[in-house]
Formats: sequence, structure tokens, C-alpha cells
Amino acid sequence: MDDTPMMLDTLAVHAGRADLTPLGVHALPIDLSTTNPLPDVLRGGDSYEALATGGTVPDGGSAVYGRLWNPTVARFESGLAQLEHAATAVAFASGMAALSAALLAFAGSDGSRHVVAVRPLYGGTDHLLATGLLGTKVTFCAPDEVAGAVRDDTGLVLLETPANPTLELVSIASVVAQAGDVPVIVDNTFATPVLQNPLDHGAAMSMHSATKYLGGHGDVIGGVIACSEEHAAKLRPIRAITGAVLHPLAAYLLHRGLATLPLRVRAQQQGARTVAEWLVEHPGVAEVFYPGLRPDASGALGTQLTGTGAMLAIRLAGGAAAAAELTSRVQIFTHAVSLGGVDSLIESPAALTHRPVTAEAKPDAGIVRMSIGLEDPLDLIADLAQALS
Repeated sequence: MDDTPMMLDTLAVHAGRADLTPLGVHALPIDLSTTNPLPDVLRGGDSYEALATGGTVPDGGSAVYGRLWNPTVARFESGLAQLEHAATAVAFASGMAALSAALLAFAGSDGSRHVVAVRPLYGGTDHLLATGLLGTKVTFCAPDEVAGAVRDDTGLVLLETPANPTLELVSIASVVAQAGDVPVIVDNTFATPVLQNPLDHGAAMSMHSATKYLGGHGDVIGGVIACSEEHAAKLRPIRAITGAVLHPLAAYLLHRGLATLPLRVRAQQQGARTVAEWLVEHPGVAEVFYPGLRPDASGALGTQLTGTGAMLAIRLAGGAAAAAELTSRVQIFTHAVSLGGVDSLIESPAALTHRPVTAEAKPDAGIVRMSIGLEDPLDLIADLAQALS
């Protein structure tokens, strides 16, 4: 083929698989090697140095050791990078491992230990920053307060859009402009590359809890950051020295998940809109949080965000007691944390995913978050109707 870019659905199926035909295989291979033969002492040593300092396997070199590089992981990284319009990607053992590496790489030195974080955020992210466990200092702020929060020692600006759990939409370009020379990392887990590409709007890095939509089946944990080769070279040594490498089997499952990602996201999105529109009319629901229903979403939808997604949240009129009752009465929804899988999940963020968040940032106890799966939305509505009755 010529250099004409592939459409998203085609790219999702073929990205990261360019070497399969030369290898003589059709399905993705899994390389479980923990160590690799070295061609000789000199090239082995050069390979080790290249990989340990943030590079990739040199020509004629060796992968050396599974903590440094693995071909199955590299294929997934290549596939995700292409979907994110990035030069490369770095995969990790979990989304939190990816975030930790970014904090250590860009805000982990004596001269640059400050992070600006736009709330709301995933509870684990908020907790990690607020406690300073990795030695970073943080200023939490609103999207229009980033410029005033940036300091001389700021090494990273972090935002999540749509935000967890109440789906606030943040202009990536606006935050990037306010950040100036400070790199911006966007948690793109909710939107996925199907609906949003942060690097196209000036972000330096797009981060995913790959456990969610990228895997899509609730059977693999992983994280990944799409970025430039320059930024990847800072992330890879952190991954190597901390042992936060993604396991090859997990990489295989995540790469396989990319092939159906656009189809799943679109179908789940359609179901979420149907459920959200029904919830708006229910007397027990005080508020519905869903980008497709937000009057302030028109600026982001169609420019930054190309769809409304499959995540939604509601605030129940009955408060925390109603939230507890709803989550315990559902039959098709599974009462569980996580999101993005083929089956629908429901949870109370204040009690679970955002439990460690400080009081000023904790979601209302009457808020319930839902991840809409691939079930028929009419069945999901019937389940919610009986649970809310």
C-alpha cells in the first residue's frame, strides 16, 4: 500500500503486526523468555547499556533480559502508539505503575519535584499525589487555574478528561497553553484512542490504564503511555530499574484487545446514551453525568472528543443510602470496581475507588458510577428500574 493513512478500524486490526508475515505467523506470537542469548560479549554489553538507558535493541544486538525488552510487549506498544498518533509507547505492569514512572521521570529530581494536577482525578492518582509517596509535591487546581499553579520547579502537569468519576470535560489545548514548557500528561482511559488523541492537542503523553477498555474483557492488568521517543527514553529506565515491566502474556491480551476496540467502544457508547437518557427521567435520580447530555460539552465534542463514551454517573436523590441499595439490588450489572469491559459494572466512588481521596475532593456519597458494557441497553434499563424501585 502507499502512505495513505488507514482508517481507524483497519489500523486497530493491523497496528503493531508488521513483522508477523516475515515471521511466517498469522496470530500474535507470545515470547515468554526471561533471558536471551547474547551474540558475543561486546554486542551483548552494548545491548544491555542501550536498553538500560532508555533505548531499544540495537541492530544485531540482543534483548538481553525480559525486564529490559520483550518483542510481544513491543508489538503492543507499537500498536497503541499508532492508534494514539504517537511516535512510540511504553507499557507497564499497571496503570499506576505507568503514572509512577511518569512522576519519577519528570518530577522526581531535586530541581523538579512539583506536579500540577487538575481535579477531579481517579482516586488512586489523587491519593498518590496527595500523600507525596514518591517525593513529589502537588498543587491541585481547576482547569483554568493551571497557569497560576505552575512554578519554576514544576516538572509535570496532569489531567484526566473525561474525568473520573463525574465525566467533567477539560480542554487539553487550553491546559497545554497554560503549562508552557512543562510537559502535560493526559489520562485518556475513559475516552480511549477511539474518541480522543491527546497528542493531537499538544499533550506530551497520553496515559491509559490498559486494564480497562484496551483489554476490554476484565482479564488483564496493564498500563501504557504513548509519547515521543524523547519522553519514552526517560520512562524506560524507570520501568527497567523498578521492575514495572508488562508481562508478555498481558501484552498479548492487550494487543488482541486493540483489534476490537473501536467496535466495542462505539457499541458501548450507544448503549450508554440510551441508559443515560432513561435515567434523566427517573424520579429517584437527581442528576445524570454524561458528556452527551452536558450543555457545556459542545465545545469539546466534535473537536477534541469525537464521541460521548460509555461511562456515566448519577447522583441519587436518596443520597448514600440509595446508592448502597442500588448497587446491592442490581442483577445484570456487577457491583465491582474497574470499567471498560464487555459487561456492565456499577460502584459507589466515595466508598471504593475514591475512598482514600481527601474530603474536599471526595465525590458525593450519593453518586454511583456505571461502566456500560455490551448488553442490550433495554435489559440494563430493566435492571436499573427494578433496583431503583
